[in-house]
Amino acid sequence: MTEPANENPKRGNGLKLIVLAGLAGAAMGVAAIYGIGWPDGNSGADKTCKASLATAAKIKPLATGEVAAFLPTTKALDVSSLAFKAQDGTDMTVADFAGKTVLLNLWATWCAPCRKEMPALDRLEGALDSDDFQVVPVNVDTRGGDRPWNFMKEIDVKHLAHYADDSMGIFNELRSMSRATGLPTTMLVSPEGCEIGTMYGPAEWDSPDAQVLLTAAMDGKN
Repeated sequence: MTEPANENPKRGNGLKLIVLAGLAGAAMGVAAIYGIGWPDGNSGADKTCKASLATAAKIKPLATGEVAAFLPTTKALDVSSLAFKAQDGTDMTVADFAGKTVLLNLWATWCAPCRKEMPALDRLEGALDSDDFQVVPVNVDTRGGDRPWNFMKEIDVKHLAHYADDSMGIFNELRSMSRATGLPTTMLVSPEGCEIGTMYGPAEWDSPDAQVLLTAAMDGKN
């Protein structure tokens, strides 16, 4: 008895198309996470964020050492509407820091790496604070109360202001933009309110590597 002939070639081609489609979908997912390939961003952000894209390209070679995991953006992303509250309960957005280069840090008291990097962020604010730069740490504890502020007092924070969003709305909005996968998430934001780049995970933000990168970003201010 002879062996059966090969499977229907049309069926084989169909399977190949399914596999290729799956690979394309996976590639699009990677692109969404890392900001490469397909344009999305926000509507109208291309013009507003032109300067931030130029700054991102300029500082890309400086993402080394302690900030080697920093990912300069390749897409226009306006984050000026991200909302949170000041310590006194005042509603704020990233737009309130217009004119400054901002290091926006999302953290929580239950996040051990967040707690570990907070002193470095405080020292960075002390070293670089000016009319051109500010560290903006936003606590996202859903039952924060005074706990986040008490933690900052316990570690003797001297320079950082306290901001919070106990709804985690800011985290979820960044996640919808493929810009938050966990805590801490730290985004460098241009004076126009656009992403320059993002770091996922902790960093020694007061290290020479970080300060060189951040100073270069401020030098790109228009």
